Amino acid sequence: MPDESKQKSILIVEDDETLLQTLTYNLKREGYLVAVATDGQTGLKIARDQPFDLIVLDVMLPQLDGLSVCRILRQELGMPIIILTARCSEVDKIIGLDSGADDYITKPFGLGEFLARVRAALRRHPKPATAERLTSDDLLLDLIARRAYKGNTELNLSYKEFDLLAELIRSRGMVLSRDLLLTKVWGYDYYGESRTVDVHIRWLREKIEDEPSKPQRIMTIRSIGYRFEG
Repeated sequence: MPDESKQKSILIVEDDETLLQTLTYNLKREGYLVAVATDGQTGLKIARDQPFDLIVLDVMLPQLDGLSVCRILRQELGMPIIILTARCSEVDKIIGLDSGADDYITKPFGLGEFLARVRAALRRHPKPATAERLTSDDLLLDLIARRAYKGNTELNLSYKEFDLLAELIRSRGMVLSRDLLLTKVWGYDYYGESRTVDVHIRWLREKIEDEPSKPQRIMTIRSIGYRFEG
């Protein structure tokens, strides 16, 4: 058993039950801790809820395709991602890598190759430290305690206001559409309207802007969404 695999945790998101069982069995034999999901939506939730050292992600998944999962996770988390796919053209590989994948394995593949790719990905990407706080000028978000401050004053934020502000600060300088914010803050199973985002943005501005009617932090990008400055 290789020393580098000790206590390493891997999430496999794959809807082919036979392949899933094979990969799980062999990774456990190598000493890895393994969690599994059979659709993209569940895989995304598990990846967000638990820390993993590596994610093995199939492209063709029900509910949410693997490339979409990869793009979302790459914005939020830092662990390496290996894409599995039956598509073998150069264009498909480029799309996979541009989506944020660290490696790309074409099906069918040998177990020896797969395990070698896993070991290589883990060597290249030591487990990152988990961020405990976000800051922007006089704003501070304590992600562990879920408390927010503006200067020395603690802000009274609702659960969703806190998550929305954290997402905006993490993506500072980027334009985030209302639909993307709905997905990342409210989740894929949320069926409300995008107006929900606008309402929460207005509430946030009232709490973090010096002049809510003339915002300097959360900027509206007409017909698209919002961008956080700071």
